[in-house]
Amino acid sequence: MHPFTYTRVSDTRAALAAGRRGGRYIAGGTTLVDLMRETVETPDTLVDISALPLHEVTATEGGGLRIGALVRMAEAAAHPAVREAYPVISQALELSASPQLRNMATIGGNIMQRTRCTYFRDVSANCNKREPGTGCAARDGFNRSHAILGTSDSCVATHPSDVAVAFAALEASVHLLGPDGAREVPFADFLLEPGSTPNREQALHKGELITAVEIPAHPRPLRSGYLKVRDRQSYEFALTSAAVALHIKGGVIHAAKVAAGGVGTVPWKLPAVEQRLLGERPSKSLWTEASELAADGARPLHHNGFKPALLRRTVERQLRIVGGTK
Repeated sequence: MHPFTYTRVSDTRAALAAGRRGGRYIAGGTTLVDLMRETVETPDTLVDISALPLHEVTATEGGGLRIGALVRMAEAAAHPAVREAYPVISQALELSASPQLRNMATIGGNIMQRTRCTYFRDVSANCNKREPGTGCAARDGFNRSHAILGTSDSCVATHPSDVAVAFAALEASVHLLGPDGAREVPFADFLLEPGSTPNREQALHKGELITAVEIPAHPRPLRSGYLKVRDRQSYEFALTSAAVALHIKGGVIHAAKVAAGGVGTVPWKLPAVEQRLLGERPSKSLWTEASELAADGARPLHHNGFKPALLRRTVERQLRIVGGTK
């Protein structure tokens, strides 16, 4: 492991000062420590922010929900306000990782985690995300688990987070604090598609710190849920997944929020599916017709040509589970 210095801070001012000097923030450490062991990342300084006052889940004035960046995954999943208002978040968290990791990992760290692409984690392989300009070994390698949406010539790695898919569906925002003050970034703009700069993964400025993820108010009643399709049921990343939230009143769909995971370089919002649902009455034929739009624009690779069809089936199944008419 590359030598590094470690410092622990107890207030945001000290954290930002350390971050401005190039320190890397760490809380649960469930991703960063692994990457350091594998020498994928070699930070010179770690700044432990686990003592900062960012551990609360609170209701917002407008009827939304704010989840502090240092809330543990297990705590967020079990929180009564999260479970009651947004089951899709609780389910996504509970289908993530192992219980031990969920007890350590934080919400902020979860959405910051880096890809599980084998070539990214193998320092002997070419990877533009790890070393810009070296190439993408996954494009011509074994790419069964890789992305079919949002890819580029530079990178085809998927974003691994489950709860990020739920946040994308619910159109959350990320609260940031940095040397220039506080700002709020829509979740859709926070995680970046690779393009020609796959090494830049989040819309963060130097030294900025995630303080919370905020879910806006949604019309009630709101039915929601998360479906994850994977090779095994325990501790595995998604081949495809679907986060669905529907506002159904008077037998008509008045609002629809849908996003997919396991298939995109970022959590993939599905606006065409959402639009097809609006103003319609739930039915088996509607779920089928809407889900046919889920894989629009997909670019399968040599080993993952099954993913467009699997994505459509995953979205259809979750629409039926959340919307009824199974």
